Amino acid sequence: MTARPTETTPTPRYASTEEAFFALHDGLPRQGPGSEATTRRLLALAAPLPERPRVLDLGCGTGPAALLLAAEAGAQVTAVDLHQPFLDELSAVAAARRITSVTTARLSMDQLPFPDRSFDLVWAEGSVYNIGFDAALASWRRLIAPGGALVVTECEWATDAPSAEARAFWDRHYPLRTRASNVAAAEAAGYTVAAVHELPDDDWFDDYYTPLGERAATAPAGPAMAEAVAATREEIALRRDHGGDYRYTGYVLRPVTESPSTHTHEESYPAMTIRSWHTRPEAGPDDRAAIRRINLSAFPGPLEADLVDALREDPQAWLPWSSWLAEDPDGTPAGFALLTRCHVDDVPALALGPCAVLPEQQRTGAGSAAIRAALDAGRAAGEQLVLVLGHAPYYPRFGFTPASRYGIRPPFEVPDENMMALVLDPGRPVPRGTIRYAAAFGV
Repeated sequence: MTARPTETTPTPRYASTEEAFFALHDGLPRQGPGSEATTRRLLALAAPLPERPRVLDLGCGTGPAALLLAAEAGAQVTAVDLHQPFLDELSAVAAARRITSVTTARLSMDQLPFPDRSFDLVWAEGSVYNIGFDAALASWRRLIAPGGALVVTECEWATDAPSAEARAFWDRHYPLRTRASNVAAAEAAGYTVAAVHELPDDDWFDDYYTPLGERAATAPAGPAMAEAVAATREEIALRRDHGGDYRYTGYVLRPVTESPSTHTHEESYPAMTIRSWHTRPEAGPDDRAAIRRINLSAFPGPLEADLVDALREDPQAWLPWSSWLAEDPDGTPAGFALLTRCHVDDVPALALGPCAVLPEQQRTGAGSAAIRAALDAGRAAGEQLVLVLGHAPYYPRFGFTPASRYGIRPPFEVPDENMMALVLDPGRPVPRGTIRYAAAFGV
């Protein structure tokens, strides 16, 4: 039973708005936009990683990312924040979950004592604004080990013509840039942009704004707290009224290497020209014709285009949500990815492919956008496992690893590194056995 307040119960008083702001956030699930799904997606995009990657989580807050990275990626995490109560809460939760691979450090994000090249991942979800995107990229690059990456989320304009209300708010607090400007800044700072992921709108409200708004509604009285509550309510209202003007975007950035001995798998490909792609599921005869054109253009013969048509006619293989397109702003389809039903022995799974991009749109991210949309649809449908036979240097960026690690084997001879698997739900058991493809594959 909770004790009822008495006349002698003290009302908290805060010396500053900053202190009141921290009090509003203490004990909340998150201290900024994000979700476990987004952390997992960014982790997958940062692959491949060592078996026990060394991760520096900067501005960790109460540590939702640190805990997930330690538990699901086997990471040795150094979690950094300036607010000791956040670090204390993280340590307590890690202890309760018996996670021993997270250590905390009360440090400033721009004054880090760690040796050069000491982390496989430098991670900053929702925290880079504390020192600024450009300063962070310049300061943290030295910490990234060969083959490693910087994963950072940044708030940016989603339109070239934001509302006056959104512009006024952000100009006061943290002037935003467009995605193109942030990509250019990353490249100027010595990085290649390996992946870009836009956070969904649910990441703003489910674990952040909704509990924060509830906390603000019951906050104790006092001048500093009143100011903090007013600022919080203004920010939440802006998101509800003008959320289409700005977005949070995750970037996976890899330092440009100077020696062939430190090249990552992305660097075996020409540099990408990052573009924003709209993705959507296949809908109607026009899309079917466009998908056939994309496959005929991308491959030397009709095999893949005919395979897609044959799979579409197989009710045991075709799934109504699983054919995805990436299209230009003018609506022209440019990239395609397909998931169809397969099995591991008798357990249902998904097969990825064919995937294709118009030749003139290759290296723009169209194919990756379509693949990620298809994989997201698989997660949303409650699927557990995706299998792909493909180029070993390419598919790990989506989180694929050799299927043999799970005891999964194809029904034909193929190099181990080319038969890959992606587990969509780590909380469920992964089937073992031989892959059974749809009849249209002819194997």
